[in-house]
Amino acid sequence: MKAFLVAGDRSGSGKTSITLAIAAAFAKRWNVQTFKVGMDYIDPSYLTGVTGRQCRNLDSFVMNKEELSAVFEHACIGADIAIVEGVRGLYEGAESIEDIGSTASIAKHFGLPVILVIDAKSITRSAAALLYGFMKFDPDVHIAGVILNNVRGEKHVNKAIGAIKHYCNVPVIGAIPRVENLDLTMRHLGLVPYEEGKKDNRFLDRVSSIVEMICSHLDLDALLSLSCEKEEMVHIPRLFAPDIQSKRAKIGIARDEVFNFYYADLFSLIESKGHEIEYFSPVHGDLPDADGYFFGGGYPEYHGHKLAENQSMMEDIRTAAMDQRPVFAECGGLMYLCRKIEILQDFSVLSKGTSFKMADVLPARCTIPKKRIVTYVTGKTTRDFPFGSGKSLAVKGHAFHYSTVHPDNGVTFGYELNRGFGINETQDGLVKGNVIGSYTHIHPVPSRELLYSFLSACLSDPAP
Repeated sequence: MKAFLVAGDRSGSGKTSITLAIAAAFAKRWNVQTFKVGMDYIDPSYLTGVTGRQCRNLDSFVMNKEELSAVFEHACIGADIAIVEGVRGLYEGAESIEDIGSTASIAKHFGLPVILVIDAKSITRSAAALLYGFMKFDPDVHIAGVILNNVRGEKHVNKAIGAIKHYCNVPVIGAIPRVENLDLTMRHLGLVPYEEGKKDNRFLDRVSSIVEMICSHLDLDALLSLSCEKEEMVHIPRLFAPDIQSKRAKIGIARDEVFNFYYADLFSLIESKGHEIEYFSPVHGDLPDADGYFFGGGYPEYHGHKLAENQSMMEDIRTAAMDQRPVFAECGGLMYLCRKIEILQDFSVLSKGTSFKMADVLPARCTIPKKRIVTYVTGKTTRDFPFGSGKSLAVKGHAFHYSTVHPDNGVTFGYELNRGFGINETQDGLVKGNVIGSYTHIHPVPSRELLYSFLSACLSDPAP
């Protein structure tokens, strides 16, 4: 199996579009498994969309080395090529000195050659200086090739390539021209999720146009020649090995154009325990008869009217909660379980004064906007965590939102954070009965004991 990593010299370098194009091109000929460094959901949705295989996240801040390797090996079973997309700049991480949480740390852990995307807008020789600095910064990171982005004209390209060849002796395998109005569609949390956009043929045409344009300026054969060879993955790592329980639960997972912020390992871990997953749409469908429910993140604020129209869905969720069926909600799911969402000022395409009635399961209301929150989250469950037996469980993940949840007085929380921000400073995971809703998006691999507690609760008979 061939493998390589695509990194950027900074955020906005173009690595996401370029990685997307490379993955789409190779997926026409081979089984391509993609990965995304960091905790992002949206970039992986595109890589999943163009390859047909679930993209997985790799993050050295929330995962230890054994967990990273297990995720990689499990995902690569049956793959011919593994492509890892970096996050921000190659060396950006959780700390200023150590490389934990960085793309570089992932490249070193897996021994992957790095293809560095350099934003070459208005620079030529400086591109070589920038590359030289990246190469010397950490000699354990192997920069095998370069892709220049945002170039303009043959003279610009030749001068930059000449400087890189002379000073760095690294092959330039592509030079992508600056093209106006050919960007992927954006929103306040990043790109519009692929699962939402794919319903619009104009969106799919735009993605196809971007892929075609980029690939026409890349030497894909040269790229493959720079990749490393990895042993073919055939064995399921112990972390994901089947562990069939004597009892089997059905887990209803909200998944549609609104709720689609999920780590693919969530589904793998649930199924590895022998449980059944039934996906449903809070916008279009009915609530399935399940033993527990999971509402992931997304954009309920952009679909507020449609969500509010499905009153039978909300009534059934309230009934399930009153019947003590376990319900787990994160960020967008948290917002949906509040009484309502209120728009306090014009924000993106949302108008001041607009409000949407939500499911009214949790004793809180939600307002938009607020100052952006983007942070790693670590902490422990509290004794009020509804699915535990009093044991403190690890909470590891991230938070990324522009909203505020205002809970009623006297509520309890299931998480106590030592890093990041929750609903109420260090308190997160608003609890009511067998329902928990948090701003924290847990990563299911390092937080798997928490997930397993939820699954165990789904197997239990509801309290009378």
